Amino acid sequence: MATEQGVVTKIESTTTAWVKTTKTEACKACAARSTCHSVGGGKEMEVEAINHAGAQVGQKVVLSFDTSPLLKATFLLYVFPIIAMIIGALVGQQLAPNFNFDPSFLPAIFGFSFFGLTILFVRSKGNKMAQKDEYRPKIIRVIGQS
Repeated sequence: MATEQGVVTKIESTTTAWVKTTKTEACKACAARSTCHSVGGGKEMEVEAINHAGAQVGQKVVLSFDTSPLLKATFLLYVFPIIAMIIGALVGQQLAPNFNFDPSFLPAIFGFSFFGLTILFVRSKGNKMAQKDEYRPKIIRVIGQS
């Protein structure tokens, strides 16, 4: 379980709050990164968090997020497209002799096609994952006023 600190900037509902925090390396692979918004284009960002601690605007809080969904998202984002590209290239290599194509042309076309289709799949799956609570950070405690 990973934790970050931030300041509550807005209460959206009884269970949802927006927290301003500093962007880390873990953000790049996060499935719920679409629910975060950069503030001023810098390292600060706002993240939508589940507010079970009852935090109020202006309070400093500790955010927690489970790392196992983060690993799943990392695999989906980085490893899965590469595997698909390799499989596409292998399929193209097997089909190339049947169509009298250059031995490197069809594998390249199939490899990039599989990669592109996988990116579309990952984007769609990522949007669905971002809606699930297991991929959203949770406010676990209030530290005090900022």
